[in-house]
Amino acid sequence: MKCPKCHSNFEQLHTALGDVERCTECKGLWLDAYEVEAMKPLADEIDCGDEAVGKAYNVVDRISCPVCPNNKLLRLVDPKQPHIWFESCPTCKGRFYDAGEFKDLATLDLSDFFKKFGLTERV
Repeated sequence: MKCPKCHSNFEQLHTALGDVERCTECKGLWLDAYEVEAMKPLADEIDCGDEAVGKAYNVVDRISCPVCPNNKLLRLVDPKQPHIWFESCPTCKGRFYDAGEFKDLATLDLSDFFKKFGLTERV
């Protein structure tokens, strides 16, 4: 599979909780929707990319699904952490998180409360 953002290859990461795909270049993550909650305890391990690179790629949003290539991914916002934008396939429900986004998603803290109300700088 190819990364929908930078078009590099995905590598498959084998973890105790299942397998996920990570881009070899930009380090974005591809997860099946049912894996998102299960993989949160491993966020620091699997989301090892540079946040600055992730932020740069976050602006790329007109992308195709790496599993269903004829489908465009939809840009979605996490309801608990609206500063996190990710892409999801309407058919297979897979999700793409730019480097740093999944680690951020896995940690909900007081700063997310302030981000929700626009009281901090938008990432």
